[in-house]
Amino acid sequence: MAKCSICNKGAHFGNNVSHSHRRSNRIWKSNIKSVKALVEGSPKKIYVCTSCLRSGKVERA
Repeated sequence: MAKCSICNKGAHFGNNVSHSHRRSNRIWKSNIKSVKALVEGSPKKIYVCTSCLRSGKVERA
């Protein structure tokens, strides 16, 4: 679910690095919103990242 319908942006993975340089797994979640948008002329609920919303790639219904 946590994936943008427009640009396919999803979660990113990496490491937490402590002061002593020990590493543990970490996840960065994208800012995904549920939006009612026009898809092929009809309103539909889709998941969109906020960068696609701000750039105008999505036309809201």
